[in-house]
Amino acid sequence: MSQHPTGDQYELLLQDGARTMTATVTQVAAGLRALAVDGVALAETFPVDAAPPSACGITLVPWPNRVADGRWTLEGAVQQLDLTEPSKHNASHGLLRHTAYRLVEREPHAVTQGATVFPQHGWPFQLDVTVRHELVADGLVVTHVVRNVGRGRAPVALGSHPFLRVGDHDVATLTVTLDAATRYLVDDRSIPTGTEPVDGTDADLRHGPRVGDLDLDTTYRDVAADEEGVRRTTLMAPDGSAVEMWQGPAYDHVQVFTPRNFPRDGVLGLAVAAEPMTAPANALATGEGLHWLDEGETLTAAWGVRYLPAG
Repeated sequence: MSQHPTGDQYELLLQDGARTMTATVTQVAAGLRALAVDGVALAETFPVDAAPPSACGITLVPWPNRVADGRWTLEGAVQQLDLTEPSKHNASHGLLRHTAYRLVEREPHAVTQGATVFPQHGWPFQLDVTVRHELVADGLVVTHVVRNVGRGRAPVALGSHPFLRVGDHDVATLTVTLDAATRYLVDDRSIPTGTEPVDGTDADLRHGPRVGDLDLDTTYRDVAADEEGVRRTTLMAPDGSAVEMWQGPAYDHVQVFTPRNFPRDGVLGLAVAAEPMTAPANALATGEGLHWLDEGETLTAAWGVRYLPAG
């Protein structure tokens, strides 16, 4: 039995021609603890004997972000979730944040893990969840599958919490580009109070501002997608190398987070997360972005990280 706070560590390796991709995936929360291409780090890491700082790399299911007061209504009946963010009186980051997933399939370049969301306070449903992390020629693909194995229709929203970087480049010098037209306004508990266009605000990421000039914990919607429904957030270093977080059609929201207290080599500093989400905060209460699965129905969603070398 693993003694690490994040459980077993699955080391992934893919050799594609002259390129080498590596990753570390954790048993607890099916998290991403490290990702690199040819030794260039694409994601923030943390020590194996530590818990994920600021939810670094974890999977969020059956909702991302927060539910105000942990309270929502199902067919006229009030549901009360346990409050897992007591400082803000919210239920935060779903129900599997501290759960050890079971191993489903293991390959040198990929790992699939599974877990069950059982009925509990404020959640009268049962879901089977699998998360597959697979190295590919230019980075990583993460595929989430959620199946309603309980009774009645079940609401589902998904998210992940990767912190990105471009090798050893100072995070403050990176530019972040996201073609999103609308942001959510929030109260002091991080619960949405409305939306507004990003035009003329410090939250407009369409023209690639420097991360060091930003102070964001912001959800975006109306994100431009390509013909296949894929949306992209790009971090670019001064030398032109870049990391791209792409999100498939199911993920139509993204959260950009720039904390100044991320622990790196024993020092607190700036970091940047680009979090794919299928729904915004408080979705259980508002219904916005929820996927309702009938008995036996499945939701599949994918996102990933690509490395774009300079030139």
